[in-house]
Amino acid sequence: MNTRSKSSDTASLAPGTPLNGALLVLAAGLFWGTTGTAQSFSDAALSPYWVGALRLLVAAVFFLAYAAWHLGAARLRHELSALCWKQAIWAGACMAGYNLTFFAGVKITGVAVGTALALGSGPIWAGLLQVLSGARPAWGWWLGTLLAVGGGVLLVFGRGGDVQADPLGIGLCLASGLCYALYALINKQLVHRTSPAVTTLGVFSVGAVLALPAAGLQAGALQITPSGWLVVGFLGVAATGIAYLLFTTGLRSISAASGVSLALMEPVTAFLLAILIVGERPDAPAYAGLAALLAGLLIVIRAETRRPA
Repeated sequence: MNTRSKSSDTASLAPGTPLNGALLVLAAGLFWGTTGTAQSFSDAALSPYWVGALRLLVAAVFFLAYAAWHLGAARLRHELSALCWKQAIWAGACMAGYNLTFFAGVKITGVAVGTALALGSGPIWAGLLQVLSGARPAWGWWLGTLLAVGGGVLLVFGRGGDVQADPLGIGLCLASGLCYALYALINKQLVHRTSPAVTTLGVFSVGAVLALPAAGLQAGALQITPSGWLVVGFLGVAATGIAYLLFTTGLRSISAASGVSLALMEPVTAFLLAILIVGERPDAPAYAGLAALLAGLLIVIRAETRRPA
């Protein structure tokens, strides 16, 4: 009985193939890309700071329910006690920092500049951090990442939006990209020792505890309508809970830098939803950016699948 249980635990932590990991992260990007469309249905009274904090809280509750169902109460308690909480606290702080700096930066610079800087800088930060850690990404990763980042910038600006080159806003958006890259690198280490369910539960619980009071200081008392709760619920369960569970599972078999690069699937989904649901009519550069981004992602996947284990 004990042998079978131990074998099951080991199998659940065994990494899959790099291709499977890449596909899981791309699937996470599909869920992340629904964020903007979902927020368009939210009420105007709900501050974006509260959106960022509440979605972390809802996600933490989702991870608790999933982990309890998937692992059982006894194993959940065991894995939580074995979780490296020092790293989980750092990863949670990075996730809270990513949410707060992103929303603050976008508020100052506008959606186009803020999104391009935050999403575009994340993979570059991840590559540089991985170089500093001694695990230099392959040249194919750099080629694919730079192509995908360039395509993502064209995609975002091709959808229109205000351009405001405010130094503080730019700094906050670059900081959000750095926070996300740091989160991915720490998360990569955590998920090799603990199941994805428990890893995400620990990290997002810390993130919610840090983000909620920060949102109160930034935006004042919470003002939310029933429709706002529906939007937050969707963002917390689908666009955050399911998405980061897929992302964390995928990180077991690909590098953190590749995980951050493949997360650029998010603007692809947002672009398609904006056309199909919101009724946007992007300019031609946006379609060129879409093609470049997808080509870059394919190059990153190829580089990752050819990377020595």
